[in-house]
This record gives sequence, C-alpha cells and structure tokens, in this order.
Amino acid sequence: MLWIGLPLLAPVYLLLCGIALYEYSAMLRLRGITVRLRSLWVAAALTLPASLPASYLGMRPLGTDWREALLGLFIFYLVGLEVLRPNSNSFNSLVFTLFGYLYIPWLFSFVITLRYTPDGALGLWYLTLPMLAVIGADVGGFTFGTLFGRHKLAPHISPKKTIEGAVGGMMLAIAGVASIIVALETWQGVHIDWIKGIVLGVLAAAAAQLGDLFESLFKRWAGVKDTGVFLPGQGGVLDRIDGILIAVPVAYLFVILVVLRN
Repeated sequence: MLWIGLPLLAPVYLLLCGIALYEYSAMLRLRGITVRLRSLWVAAALTLPASLPASYLGMRPLGTDWREALLGLFIFYLVGLEVLRPNSNSFNSLVFTLFGYLYIPWLFSFVITLRYTPDGALGLWYLTLPMLAVIGADVGGFTFGTLFGRHKLAPHISPKKTIEGAVGGMMLAIAGVASIIVALETWQGVHIDWIKGIVLGVLAAAAAQLGDLFESLFKRWAGVKDTGVFLPGQGGVLDRIDGILIAVPVAYLFVILVVLRN
C-alpha cells in the first residue's frame, strides 16, 4: 500500500476514517453526547485532496495550506449550524465534532502528505520509517512488557503498560529503523542521514506511545475496553491507528523542519 501510494492510500484512508469516526461517535453516545457524524464523513473526504502536497503530480494548485483553510471553513460551518439550530447539546456537539475532525481525519491525512514529501520517491521512505517505528513500539512494548514488565507506566490510564515495555518498544523501533536505513543504502542506493533517521524513529516511537496512552485515556472516560470490533480480538480501527495519528504528523514536522532544511 505504501509502495503504490495514492491509488491504495486514498480508499484505505477513507475507509479507516469512516469507521474510526463511527466508533468515536458511538463512544460519545455512551456519555450522552452526539456529534455531526455525516458532516465529519464529508469533511474527511474533502481532507483527502487537501492533504496532497504541491509536489504531487497534477496537484500543483493545491498545497498543505488548503488543509488549514478547510479546517477554518469547517469551524465556520459548525458554529453557524449550532447557532442557527441551537439545542441543549449544541456546545458539546460543536466541541466534540471539531475535536473528532482534528483527532482522526485531519491528523491521519498527514500519512498522505508525508508519502509525497518532498516527492514520491523519498516520501515513500520518510513515511516507511515512522510507520515501522510505530509497529516496533507496539510489538516491542507488548513483548518486553509481558516478559519483563514490573513498573507501571501510567497505572491510572492503562494499567497493563509498563516502563520496561515502553523502553523495549523504543529499542525495537530504533532497530527496525536502523535496518531500513542500512537496507536502503545497500540495495537501493538511497542515503538517509543516520542521526536524522534514528531521531525520526525515536520521535515517531515516542509519539506512538503517547497516542496509545491518549486513546486509552479517552476509552477510560467513555467506559469502554475497545473502540469497536473491526478486528476481533484486536479492537476497533481507533485501537489500531491511535499511534499513527500522533506519530506521522510528528514525523512530518521533523522531516520538513529538520531533514529537508539542509
């Protein structure tokens, strides 16, 4: 999917956003809060083309500023909607609909942006590194936490997560990123600065763990164990992409502010 790019990324983005927003809405209903789900679905679909960078073939008129413009228009739409049709749930609906848009489709759209930053060739690897770091943090956290976990990381949010698991996840993420850098240099002739590549992996792994803890905090507030049943035994879509939602935007910022500056 990462290799092919937009032809596969686009439908996967729309599918996962649609399901994740439904799960988000369902959890909020448990707290008596309703959101504008259909508006969120439309906004997610519009965010897809707005997230394509100017470097993408055929998208020269667009750029990342369109994503921010869309956010502004969505805020204007939500405020106008609640003002014109007020009810007892209007404020909660406005706040949680806007947060749902920012948290899921807006942050998730950086997967599309990073895939083509600075171009379709390097962007593939700049996206692969943080995605691999997220997987490493997840797998390493579970494995090392199960084998060696003794000290709780955030007992009031996620009692099963341990400091040993977090450290193990970070170590596996670094190992995975380092292996990709070596493989690219050896077989593809693609050079990625070692220090920047490792820092990118560390930032992505740390952000992924933070995203996982935040989603656990949200589930605890909603009173659910999993966000859904999209993958039996694994939970919902939000349970699977919670780390990516934070890790990829952080990776994107590091790439444009540090990696591509030199």
